[in-house]
Amino acid sequence: MKIKSSFIIIGGVILLFMITISSSFFVTLKPGEKGVIFRKFTTGLDKDHVNKEGFHVIAPWNEIYIYDVREQKIEETMDVLDKNGLSVNVDISARFNPIHNRIGYLHEKFGKQYVTKLVVPEIRSTVRQVMGRYTSEEIYSTKRSEVEKAIIEETIEILKKEKNNIEITALLIRSINLPAKIKKAIESKLQQEQEALAYRFKLDKEKSEAERKRIAAEGEAIANQIINSSLTDNLLKMRGIEATVKLSESQNTKTIIIGSGKDGLPLILGGN
Repeated sequence: MKIKSSFIIIGGVILLFMITISSSFFVTLKPGEKGVIFRKFTTGLDKDHVNKEGFHVIAPWNEIYIYDVREQKIEETMDVLDKNGLSVNVDISARFNPIHNRIGYLHEKFGKQYVTKLVVPEIRSTVRQVMGRYTSEEIYSTKRSEVEKAIIEETIEILKKEKNNIEITALLIRSINLPAKIKKAIESKLQQEQEALAYRFKLDKEKSEAERKRIAAEGEAIANQIINSSLTDNLLKMRGIEATVKLSESQNTKTIIIGSGKDGLPLILGGN
């Protein structure tokens, strides 16, 4: 019985050992995962060889560090100072991912806590620097898109450097919160500016219409002058004779009496 029990214990130990070894031997990387191996007895961290998704066999004395390289999202709320020293509360969201073939270098410098050690601090720092170049009014309304563009461009430049190895895909200002009095003053100013623009547009429109009427009147006056200068007595008589001839030829004319009317033109009576 004692021998049998010993065999059972030894078998259990061997089985446990085999299970432990097999879990170290065989590694499966899921979709969206990459791995980098640390060879503790030879070359150390193999930064230049990144293991792709799928089934892998590694020596049990080595370690593999697995990274999720899919796009990630963070949201940050922070207080920043504008150009004039006014406190502005902003809510930022950013989407990013590790550069796939550089996770070995990312792991060497920052480890798996790279989001809290690298991404968040750099984004917060860039937001503060960029917004410090603008006034609250510009951040809140007139140059919001410009501020967003500057933040994302400068953040990309910093995080994509060879030493950082992070790719930023999007960065948005989700909300901007100002002190109530400042917000009210900015909104009032913007409303007044819109009203002034509308009034200026109305004046320009009326001015254009007045100019159009003036030009039309001048054109009509010039046309009348030309007509008046061309209407001589002889021309009028000739036109009258031509009209009389046309009327006499018309089937609708019933009676034509030729006589001496004003200016010597024929008199026409009758007709429909």
